[in-house]
Amino acid sequence: MAVRADDLPVPRGRPRLAGRVREWLDHESILGPVFVTPALLLLVLLVAYPFVMALYFSMSNAFIGRPSRWVGLHNFIALWDSDVFRQTFQNAFVFTSIAVAFKVVLGIILALLLNEQLWFKRMIRGAVLLPWVIPTALSTLGWWWMFNSLYSVVNWTGIALGIVDPPGPNWLGQRYYAMSAVIAVNVWRGLPFFAITILAGLVAIPKELYEAAEADGAGANARFWHVTLPLLRPVLAVVVLFSTIFTFGDFNIVYILTHGGPINATHLFATLSRQVGIDTGRIGEGAAISLYLFPLLVFVVWAQLRFVRKQVY
Repeated sequence: MAVRADDLPVPRGRPRLAGRVREWLDHESILGPVFVTPALLLLVLLVAYPFVMALYFSMSNAFIGRPSRWVGLHNFIALWDSDVFRQTFQNAFVFTSIAVAFKVVLGIILALLLNEQLWFKRMIRGAVLLPWVIPTALSTLGWWWMFNSLYSVVNWTGIALGIVDPPGPNWLGQRYYAMSAVIAVNVWRGLPFFAITILAGLVAIPKELYEAAEADGAGANARFWHVTLPLLRPVLAVVVLFSTIFTFGDFNIVYILTHGGPINATHLFATLSRQVGIDTGRIGEGAAISLYLFPLLVFVVWAQLRFVRKQVY
């Protein structure tokens, strides 16, 4: 007599185990931690642990090749005796304020242009993202070639247009020109982030508001100042917050273009921290330099997030 498949004994261990696992995963108290754990591990290993180690080193006299001892806030206080650090402190605020201001203005203009009806709109929006997508080191090497004093494309173009006199400025070898060069590259790289984020805010503004303002006789400028800009304030606050943090901590652009020169004219906290902590081996001082603006940035984040909450709620 033939035995049907239904008559065969069914193993009970695995189905029961699979059923229990399914029941566990149906509970939010279990499923939530399962999904969150990988992100927490990454944050602990890649953010929290390095930050705690940097905080420890900054309060010690750590030096490569010798035991360290606790010195408290001595490194932070002693930094003000260094002319290089005071110059770096000034450079960081000049660099960040000018770069962020340019990115805000140009980002709004570019977002307004991208919001218009254009030919090949999707292709243009994709092309705008290229500076943000290309690896920083690779794109900055291209700019280094264009600013190079021997075969500067920037100088050649300026001379051809009659803007500058030959042989043109030494962009990476003179104080103010070098700062202008690193600011220009930072603006070029960060502009797509501003433009695309602001464009998302523009798309979310209801068209009815513009139609009502136009019906009341408001022109293009009035619609921008009284409709567009007020509704973009929460988006602008968030994008300015992120850009400020990224710009203060910029490393690749300055390091590749100028290495902090000429004569420390373009040093930022990240580049000076690397030079002091790695090149000279003074790990404690290098860590203190890297953490110097942490309290200020915490205050900036708190203030801007509070502003965003007021705008939204």
